[in-house]
Amino acid sequence: MVLQKRMTFNKGFKDGLIIGAGYLSVSFSFGIMAVSNGLTWWQAVLISILNLTSAGQVAGVEIMAGLGGPIEMMVTQFVINMRYSLMAISLSQKTDKSMTVPARIVNSYVITDEIFGVASSQESVGFKYMTGLGIMPVAGWTLGTLLGAVMGNILPAVVTTSLAIGIYGMFVAIVLPVCRKSKTISIICIMAVLLACVFRYVPFLYAHISSGFAIIICAVVSALVGVFITPASELKEEADG
Repeated sequence: MVLQKRMTFNKGFKDGLIIGAGYLSVSFSFGIMAVSNGLTWWQAVLISILNLTSAGQVAGVEIMAGLGGPIEMMVTQFVINMRYSLMAISLSQKTDKSMTVPARIVNSYVITDEIFGVASSQESVGFKYMTGLGIMPVAGWTLGTLLGAVMGNILPAVVTTSLAIGIYGMFVAIVLPVCRKSKTISIICIMAVLLACVFRYVPFLYAHISSGFAIIICAVVSALVGVFITPASELKEEADG
């Protein structure tokens, strides 16, 4: 039994290596973006340690840079990160007896899109496996943020500004393959982009609606429209898959 647990932990650790390597490069861009918006290196690292959510962190930094309020921050984070709750519910169907309530609380911290994808491909998920799976992603994300934040204070402004765009490139790389497969998702993404442009370039809206609430409105409105325009056949395929 002890050997089996060690093997399960080791398997999780090995499965998380590639995720950690990917997070290292992506979070480097976040570190640069954070310090370019006025945060110190340790504040950027603290955000990565406590959050471990790329989209949420980027939105959070933008809200802080725009002097947004706590309600705006809470609602934005809730909307952006609500998907992790759905992932946790889905993953709970595969957990074994080692996943007690305290174990679930601990492992909920490491649930990200990539970790969920790897864990959900397993026949059964235990506390040892999930703990091993999360170690390198957390380390990679935190270390990358630290390196990016430190380099952001050293490199010329033109270089740091260019590198900070990298994290937005990651979001585009994630969305494009899905858009090619689904016309509905393409429409939702285009609508979100158009709404964001409206909030940015219409003087009245830009002056009276902060970036945080603009993100919330764009995400919620686009998602609601997506619910009504998604064909029933596509919904059935998602449920069966």
